[in-house]
Amino acid sequence: MKQANGVVKPKTRRAKRFLDNRASKLTENVKNSMIMKGGNTSLTVTQALKDIYSLKKPNADIESPICFCLQEFFSKKTDSSLFLFGSHNKKRPNNLIFGRLFDFHVLDMIELGIETYKSLSDIKTSKCPEGTKPMLVFAGEAFDNDNDHKRMKSLLTDFFRGPVVPSVRLAGLEHVLHFTALEGKIYMRSYRSLLKKSGCRTPRIELEEIGPSFDFVLRRTHLASDDLYKKAHKQPKALKPKKKKNISHNTFGTKFGRLHMQKQDLSKLQTRKMKGLRKRGRPVVEGEASLKTADTE
Repeated sequence: MKQANGVVKPKTRRAKRFLDNRASKLTENVKNSMIMKGGNTSLTVTQALKDIYSLKKPNADIESPICFCLQEFFSKKTDSSLFLFGSHNKKRPNNLIFGRLFDFHVLDMIELGIETYKSLSDIKTSKCPEGTKPMLVFAGEAFDNDNDHKRMKSLLTDFFRGPVVPSVRLAGLEHVLHFTALEGKIYMRSYRSLLKKSGCRTPRIELEEIGPSFDFVLRRTHLASDDLYKKAHKQPKALKPKKKKNISHNTFGTKFGRLHMQKQDLSKLQTRKMKGLRKRGRPVVEGEASLKTADTE
């Protein structure tokens, strides 16, 4: 590739396909995650990164031990908009940093410390297949009231939600990731949903823990400003849904339509002809009858 006036021009077809894949699109590619291990890590952090990588497959890459300051460089190299960095030191033991990028620059970062951890191998149950799209559940008032927890909820949703699909079959809803915010801690649990017979058409659902299991403590946050956060969520006009006149939706998503018609004259409305609806002559009153006889005389 050659660069002229700040514009990179491809020389080969392979380079052209590479640049087209990196170019801006109306519908973006599946967000790839970069999982990095710092120079100093513990066995707990190393195993935790491997377990989270197994949850993210195939939309994740594990990088060799690198410096945290090189994350923006490697994110552009691997076309990754999400990252997870693990480290361990005396001041902040068993440390995980979840983050996301906008235009290959850091947007949000949240630092979590591991207090309790159970790996996938510690829980002896059958696991979900690789690439299963998880269902995300967030419990706790902090996710709705506290600004840091609101951003954490948005970041964790971006990190674990997987590819966007138009529909999912019922049997495919088998992986549940549950996050609970309670007393300054974040509890992450992973379950497999089992469909049991219930005697009716709707199956009975049971949850079986499959791991990994984390008890996090929130340490530090680095959040984008409101203006930058709004810019990162801006959508192109082509993707914005066009408003349709006289169509509305209720809370449950039911569509309602309003029709405008001219005023109808119900007296001219054609109905079924019945004997009881036939017009009859007006009955003659006694006073009117005497007057008619007087006139004839």
